[in-house]
Amino acid sequence: MKNVFCLLFAITVFSLAPAQTKVGGATLPNTVSFEGEKLILNGAGVREKYWMDMYAGALYLASKSAVANEIVNSNNPAAIKLHMVSNLITSDKLISAINEGFENSTNKQTRAISSEIETFKSYFEEKIRKEDVFDIVYIPSKGVLVYKNATLKGIIKGFEFKKALFGIWLSDKPADKNLKQAMLGTK
Repeated sequence: MKNVFCLLFAITVFSLAPAQTKVGGATLPNTVSFEGEKLILNGAGVREKYWMDMYAGALYLASKSAVANEIVNSNNPAAIKLHMVSNLITSDKLISAINEGFENSTNKQTRAISSEIETFKSYFEEKIRKEDVFDIVYIPSKGVLVYKNATLKGIIKGFEFKKALFGIWLSDKPADKNLKQAMLGTK
């Protein structure tokens, strides 16, 4: 009887445990839904700079994958969550990092998507605070939806833009190699 009680207790505890993952001081959900698309956490890690945690980043997909190139080039729903864990991130610094990320992601071939990049950067012009959360969501029928703290900032159409954007974290020259591995679930 004691074993049955222990088993029931363990099942109850684990079934009540929140479906979340803690990374770099942020609590990230294991599933998200946008526009009717349910996505699961593929992997999560921390963007570090000078040995300091800047933000927790998470990749969400319809089904798990560890192949960065396939994820970048996939025309399936996907999302990247950026949870700011530092007060050191400013709008200017993040926009500068976005510029560098697009340059690296596209091998400096940004001309064809330059207006989309400018629009995307405008979503980060407001003051950024610790605990702010950005959701960057690709829905094939709509484009890239950008949310700040669950408020839609805007939508950018274009599959080429989506590939360049997701390449910031998943290309051969990612923003942070350790974060890329963590998002792919290989770290």
